[in-house]
Amino acid sequence: MRKVLIIALLSLAWAFNCPAEETYLGKLSTNPYGTDSTSNPYGAHGSEYSSDSINNPYGQYGSTYSNKSATNPYATDAPKLYDNQGNYRGKLSTNPYDPDSTSNPYGRYGSKYSPDSINNPYGAGSPYRSDSPTNPYGDGIGIYDDDDG
Repeated sequence: MRKVLIIALLSLAWAFNCPAEETYLGKLSTNPYGTDSTSNPYGAHGSEYSSDSINNPYGQYGSTYSNKSATNPYATDAPKLYDNQGNYRGKLSTNPYDPDSTSNPYGRYGSKYSPDSINNPYGAGSPYRSDSPTNPYGDGIGIYDDDDG
């Protein structure tokens, strides 16, 4: 009975910590050979022709007009970044005013001094970390669109 209760509680905790629906958009990486890398022009997530690519200027994630785009400087629902441990690393956005944007130089995820920022070469953006987007031989950092909003 005790095991059943523990399993039920763990399952319930997991369900509340996971987003309802997510669209996987690849890995933000400078590795041009990674299969999921956004820098691989022949991969599903790096091609400028893929509908779910942040490199497609006509798709919802690459257009400068879409609210879900990484390249729209006014987007408020940009794709989200998560490292290999599941830690949130901000929104992949060119919006310098969004507090979660990786382009906000004063925000937690955009400042070059914040340990949580991919722009910090000594923190999450270190070229020696395997999940850093600046490591040309690494895996990169996961990009997701939470389809809840």
